[in-house]
Amino acid sequence: MKYRTFNLIFKVAILTGLAVASFAVTTVARASIVIGATRVIYGAEASEVTVKLTNQGQAAALAQTWIDNGDPKAAPSTVSTPFALTPPVSRIDPGKAQTIRIFRINNALPDDRESVFYLNVLEIPPKPGVDEAGENHLQLAFRTRIKLFYRPAGIKSSAADAPKQLNWQWSRDESKATLTVTNPTSYHVTIASFEVKDANGATLGKSLDSDMIAPGASRSVPVEDAQVRPGEVVRFFTINDYGGEDQHETPIR
Repeated sequence: MKYRTFNLIFKVAILTGLAVASFAVTTVARASIVIGATRVIYGAEASEVTVKLTNQGQAAALAQTWIDNGDPKAAPSTVSTPFALTPPVSRIDPGKAQTIRIFRINNALPDDRESVFYLNVLEIPPKPGVDEAGENHLQLAFRTRIKLFYRPAGIKSSAADAPKQLNWQWSRDESKATLTVTNPTSYHVTIASFEVKDANGATLGKSLDSDMIAPGASRSVPVEDAQVRPGEVVRFFTINDYGGEDQHETPIR
């Protein structure tokens, strides 16, 4: 019954958010529950990892937490991952914190590359008080979703070195020019933006359509009306384990 109830809340939260966006509500609303990390790193040697949730609001709130495989629309009860967490639902008073414990429940994960999952936190606001009975209220349920990376012990290189190993290649046909970046490493690399100068000295800057490049994957970015010579240097910015940006430079092939 508990999962059924919160699955309903999960669906209502999504519909409510869409309704608010459709009617262009101008009132600024913010989540009260803040996650104490921008991403979670789970090393194979760890028995569990913890994440702290802090209620920075003025009222108590419920927080539902779960992990998904990459589908943001999947209801919590339909998702199956090699991880479990506790508590799945918690009440957090204003100014207080709750620690979420995440632990692995099976070994069905690749041992030669990093795997990615997503930690979800759905904040459910309290019901209006007795003194507010009869008044109209629009209650919003806020959802935050961050990446959870599992790193097996078999990976020899480090995540910090992965961006330096990316391969950048320039190609051009009759209709367009394309810059392709390939990730030959065992880690996911998240690229925030890049810039490179063309043959005329103009700076081309873009964000990738899909900012995270999986191990062994490639991403191509079309750049219109640009001529870039092999050997030119591309400057790009990646997101590190702490949520900050690191700058890198490498020649284009």
